[in-house]
Amino acid sequence: MNDSAVHETLSELLREAGRVHHQAFYEVDGEDPDWPLWYASYLLERFRKRLDPTLTRSELVSELVLAAQDHARNAPDTDWAVHYAHFLASRRRT
Repeated sequence: MNDSAVHETLSELLREAGRVHHQAFYEVDGEDPDWPLWYASYLLERFRKRLDPTLTRSELVSELVLAAQDHARNAPDTDWAVHYAHFLASRRRT
């Protein structure tokens, strides 16, 4: 799978996780201060298949936090899922 396909797949998975997370936390309009834990649990097996089979839940939690910080700092007006996908893929190569 080339880099573009990996980025697109990761972006789609992140958007899916966002939709499911928002539904799970509907009563609080998606607010969840521990969102990286939830996202990591939801995405871990999917990301292992497409990004890195050795990826751990703890590593994914950390990298999601770093991706969020990088997005807020460097590209807040861009699509979050695309930014996170590029960020995560650049840190892990299969």
